[in-house]
Amino acid sequence: MAFIKKEKELYWTSHSKYKMRFYGLSENRLKRVINHPERIEEGIAPETVAMMQPAGSKKHPYEIWIMIQDEKKRRKIISAWRYPGRTKPGQPLPEEILKEIRSAV
Repeated sequence: MAFIKKEKELYWTSHSKYKMRFYGLSENRLKRVINHPERIEEGIAPETVAMMQPAGSKKHPYEIWIMIQDEKKRRKIISAWRYPGRTKPGQPLPEEILKEIRSAV
């Protein structure tokens, strides 16, 4: 997995903007995930990385995920989503989320 450098211009795809509105996520909230991820995993699309940060409360936990692709001069934000509950490292995503992400790539 490639080392993630923080100092690239961010490019938000139309799919990522749609998902931000759908899940009520702001650019600043997703930037926090990028700058301080709790977990980084290989993305499902070629040459992508998925980053996660836990959120919510003890009673209603969820995770905020973002899929990025580093290009030469910019970092492309491909998708973002909220995952209800908590995942384990390497745990596969539910099929409905995989379908959404694959349609964006």
